[in-house]
Amino acid sequence: MERKKILWADDEIDLLQPHVMFLEERGYEVTAVTNGEDALAQILQKDFDVVLLDEQMTGRNGMAISVEIKALRPGIATVMITKSEEENLMEEAIGRNMNDFLTKPVNPSQVLMVLKKLTEATKISRDHIAKDYLTQFHQITSLVASQTTWQDWIDVHVKLCGYDIELDRFPDLGLSEVLQDQKNQCNLEFGRFIEDNYKRWVDGHDKPDLSVDVVKRHVADLLKKGRKVLLLVVDCLRLDQYMVIEPLLAELFNIKHNYHFAILPTSTPYARNAIFSGLFPLDLERQFPDLWKRGEDDESSSNRFEHQLLDQQLSRLGVGLKNDSKYVKILDLEEADTVERKVSTYFNQPLVSMVFNFVDILSHARANSDVIKEMVRNEASYRSVTRSWFEHSSLFNILRAFATQDVTVILTSDHGSIRSQRGAKVVSDKEASTNLRYKYGRNLKCEDKHAFYIRDPETIKLPRRGINVNYIIAKEDYYFVYPTNYHKYINLYKNSFQHGGISLEEMILPVAVMEPR
Repeated sequence: MERKKILWADDEIDLLQPHVMFLEERGYEVTAVTNGEDALAQILQKDFDVVLLDEQMTGRNGMAISVEIKALRPGIATVMITKSEEENLMEEAIGRNMNDFLTKPVNPSQVLMVLKKLTEATKISRDHIAKDYLTQFHQITSLVASQTTWQDWIDVHVKLCGYDIELDRFPDLGLSEVLQDQKNQCNLEFGRFIEDNYKRWVDGHDKPDLSVDVVKRHVADLLKKGRKVLLLVVDCLRLDQYMVIEPLLAELFNIKHNYHFAILPTSTPYARNAIFSGLFPLDLERQFPDLWKRGEDDESSSNRFEHQLLDQQLSRLGVGLKNDSKYVKILDLEEADTVERKVSTYFNQPLVSMVFNFVDILSHARANSDVIKEMVRNEASYRSVTRSWFEHSSLFNILRAFATQDVTVILTSDHGSIRSQRGAKVVSDKEASTNLRYKYGRNLKCEDKHAFYIRDPETIKLPRRGINVNYIIAKEDYYFVYPTNYHKYINLYKNSFQHGGISLEEMILPVAVMEPR
């Protein structure tokens, strides 16, 4: 292993020789100088991994020298060592991009710890993650093979998402493929679990929170206590995508983690309407019979009653608001900018509900744009693009503004998405729906291993849609393709992010309860 090169500048370096010897015994190559000018000369002659700088040296002090070092070698790590514990000095060191700060007298172990953090943190983290995941791999495999509960599936999905994000940092570990294989196996078992248990959940037996429970569980009680609430539904936001933006939110809010399962099909007309209404689709059909008669791809029609549905649900739950609730649907950047500009007008409302549609737009656009396909090649890049967008988005600015107010933010999603890898041939009549991850119509035929076949929609509270209409819902990463032009559509939609089916990614969703810090 190559020895890490350390440059140590201190006008009392002779007194620090025991420290230097201690570091050299542990594999570091230390070059010692007594002033800043000599330190700069060494920087010009050879490469160093870390520079240790005494703050009060003869001649120019360590702070001034650090600026020149950073200008010469922007990537080099610098550590300030000082006798002073004054807060303003620490702040100046941070402001000048110092990587760490030590207060004299320092002992060798302190210096070693800082050097390990700066030179070996990546390797240490890499080794730890590999060891930890391989241990968890066996535990998850054993858990999934046993009698799992819905609580177990939440734990499994949270762990898998966490390792996905960790392994994004270390693609050379070679574990991403192992993790993907495990996720595939988990989704196979999860599909069987949902087939065995979903009807019982709909009937109210031993169930997790579903889409219909989100407002009742997380919004209504807060409103009854007089709290102001922002209910934010980010359409199609997966749990792993939420997890990569959460560190940004954690700087503004104290966050409590909760989860809910999207109802079936995991599609906007069903799952998001269920959040706002508190009703399953069959019950909603009875109140709004025209809701399901227009195309489901037209969001302005299938989800046009969300504000009304939410007010009706709150009334049923016994929530009385002094002022009317406000509802905002943000479908494009122009609308987002408009809401951001007038965000202060929402601060005094008892309830503001917002639907933000960016993630859904991205997942659909990917299927039709070569540029976006290149940007979002897989789950790792999907997470990266989501975080990059969020960090510079109007949505983040809106949340920054709400973080200055006495408002509880409930952030959730209506459904997730999955990267569809395998085509499943489906046969139906001409009137069947066109969705890739679920279909309804007469005479639907598909292999049972690919889909959850629902012969009587009313048993899981889905709209009847006419006589002899059945549903099929895709499991794992399958997507439905008709026999006509089969290979054309297989290639067109392979690797696209779709929703509507049964998978951990589509069904298990975050409910973040966020209180301003």
